Amino acid sequence: MLYQAYQAHTDIMVPVRAWAGMAIQAFGPMNGLSAPVVKNLTATYELIARAGLTHVRPPYGITSVLVGNEEVAVHEEQAHVTPFGTLLHFRKDVTTAQPRVLLVAPLSGHFATLLRDTVRVLLPEHDVHITDWANARDVGIWHGRFGFDEYVEHLIWFLRSMGPGAHVVAVCQPCVQALAAAALMAEDDHPCQPLSLTLMAGPIDTRVNPTKVNELATGQPISWFERNLIARVPLRYPGATRRVYPGFLQLTAFMSMNAERHMKAQIDLYQAMAKGEHAEAATIKAFYDEYFAVLDMTAEFYLETVQWVFQDHRLAKGRLDWRDRRVHPKAIRRTALFTIEGERDDICAIGQTVAAHDLCTSLRPYRKKHYMQAGVGHYGVFSGRRWASQIYPLVRNTILANE
Repeated sequence: MLYQAYQAHTDIMVPVRAWAGMAIQAFGPMNGLSAPVVKNLTATYELIARAGLTHVRPPYGITSVLVGNEEVAVHEEQAHVTPFGTLLHFRKDVTTAQPRVLLVAPLSGHFATLLRDTVRVLLPEHDVHITDWANARDVGIWHGRFGFDEYVEHLIWFLRSMGPGAHVVAVCQPCVQALAAAALMAEDDHPCQPLSLTLMAGPIDTRVNPTKVNELATGQPISWFERNLIARVPLRYPGATRRVYPGFLQLTAFMSMNAERHMKAQIDLYQAMAKGEHAEAATIKAFYDEYFAVLDMTAEFYLETVQWVFQDHRLAKGRLDWRDRRVHPKAIRRTALFTIEGERDDICAIGQTVAAHDLCTSLRPYRKKHYMQAGVGHYGVFSGRRWASQIYPLVRNTILANE
């Protein structure tokens, strides 16, 4: 009844949030009422109106980028579509061919738009595709399962769709699946195996410097996760009765890890709106608009990820199978490997991603590179100022060196 209870609470809040929205219009500064008490009321009403989650992917909102000295339009095109995910191509009208990049987004309770800044920074100099994962509650049960194996299979399909000569940049959770896909394609001598593989802040071996996230994943047997965290999608949605790990639970878990920081952010938002500091308020709103857009994961994907990656450490121990076939990272010989970690990452700690180098034993030293970015946490590895100014140039150089 977990999902039903959440849905009932959401339904109750709909008229409350609607009332707060109307109050903003009635008492807001737009109507000429600018007294401090009115500004405080308006700020309060807006917090109430925003107090809810959305379950629809936000827009990427990237309509153009500067290529050289020219502003070029960006068009989103669906290059390959399955019920569970889309290979989304950010097509640009440019005459010069650019390195093709598959940006592999995590499937961990948020939409792929969480990597909007990653896409925006890559776009001027690369032909970017992204794994745009679907919300499991919108996928009918007749489409079958989507677990760890299917995720890896989708990456192989997407690379095949892009054709030979692509590069892979994987962020966070799917670094394991991206490394597995590259290993399988290398063993098959697949013509579309990636030229380079960049793994950013991913849990290749979570036995190294375990974080609070790792401890939560190993604190209970997998049966506990299945019994307490898996729910069925309510009948009103296309994925009715599908077993899922609800996105609102994942968001709750992440927020509880940094509860004081998130509470402070809401206080800062209230104060910024009450003082009329619109730029600061807009920045906080933009972050939480994205953060509060959640998607559900299929139960099988969530449970297999928890057990195979965080509890059993199958890839790190050389025991990972894909469709009853053992995955051998040592099969990778031609795909260059670049790993990136953040000094203050409290989700994937230092040492967990660089562990990929110990698995890829057939790669020559000049095809391996590692970088640790000082002063950044998990999200700072792939978004923000240091990603754009310090990390991205290294990613770009890795791609260019292996074109």
